[in-house]
Amino acid sequence: MTTTRKRTKLVREGKYAAGVDVELIEDDTAWSPYLSPDDVRKLENVRLALKRGDVTEAAKHAQVFELKPVAAE
Repeated sequence: MTTTRKRTKLVREGKYAAGVDVELIEDDTAWSPYLSPDDVRKLENVRLALKRGDVTEAAKHAQVFELKPVAAE
């Protein structure tokens, strides 16, 4: 029996982070849980877009955040 469950994977590149919605596939194999090839490509496309600073492209597939350092006192 194969089931899926939705998860948000975090991708971090430089000063950006993105939450990418994917589906984890669970079955009776030793590889379970795993991602579909389409979800793997989506994660990689978001990572590459963030790496080149193309926030608009990354935002087509994910929720994008800009990371800023917080000064501790």
